[in-house]
Amino acid sequence: MTEKHALSVPAAVGVLGGGRMGAGIAHAFLLAGAQVTVVERDGRAAEAARERIERDLAKSLERGSVDGNLDEWSEHLTVSLDSADLAGCELVVEAVPESWDLKVSALQEVERHLSGTAWLATNTSSLSVDGLAAQLARPERFCGLHFFNPVPASKLVEVVVSKHTGEELKRLSVQWVEGLGKTPVVVNDAPGFASSRLGVAIALEAIRMVEDGVASPEDIDNAMVLGYKFPVGPLALTDIVGLDVRLGIAEYLESELGERFAPPQLMRDMVARGELGRKTGKGFFSYDG
Repeated sequence: MTEKHALSVPAAVGVLGGGRMGAGIAHAFLLAGAQVTVVERDGRAAEAARERIERDLAKSLERGSVDGNLDEWSEHLTVSLDSADLAGCELVVEAVPESWDLKVSALQEVERHLSGTAWLATNTSSLSVDGLAAQLARPERFCGLHFFNPVPASKLVEVVVSKHTGEELKRLSVQWVEGLGKTPVVVNDAPGFASSRLGVAIALEAIRMVEDGVASPEDIDNAMVLGYKFPVGPLALTDIVGLDVRLGIAEYLESELGERFAPPQLMRDMVARGELGRKTGKGFFSYDG
């Protein structure tokens, strides 16, 4: 833990939800010097969250990104089933699934436990930060911190500013992202923000090209990787994010921005078959393990 990073993020950070994204967010704040509390819904989910975070910590140690040993780093991690354990946190990042009702109830529950000086953020990739803020008692202390999957490798965090977000939080959120060793991009709340709106638009067109028989998934992705210097093709990235996740985002964007975001039938069919990408072993590509 470097002194620079320890001073750039809150000393006590909570993460609500320890899935792939939540675990990655927890890992990032741990490496930046924070004491991190992760809250999950049940014992099995909590155990899985700890395993994910400690696996990422072990990889960071193996790469030499940080010093020390796993036991030392794990001492700064608490995994709990009780959101009341977030009461002492200076910042809590919500990372539950992309459901409006679930996010609203989770954020309201957490806010009830936090002090009046604590900050609250959502990791939503598409839902309205303005709308979520309006459901809270202290909307000026709330913003979006949209991390990208996989969090340990990604260098980007989208800071989403609602019309309620206070000036101090706008400044601090950029500082926190830089303290994590990542690059912030600041956007005003809008459907899909900047990243999801552009990323999903490209992915949907790539899926339509597969559906229309224009080219194979491999060739479509190679065209973007080799021709446009994308680090990963739009179809492979859809597999990483999850077809079900991207379908939900596309449906939301269609409702807000029109039919250009309508999900292709191929996408709907793949989700119905359970071909969700990496997490199920098959999407546009096949995966082992």
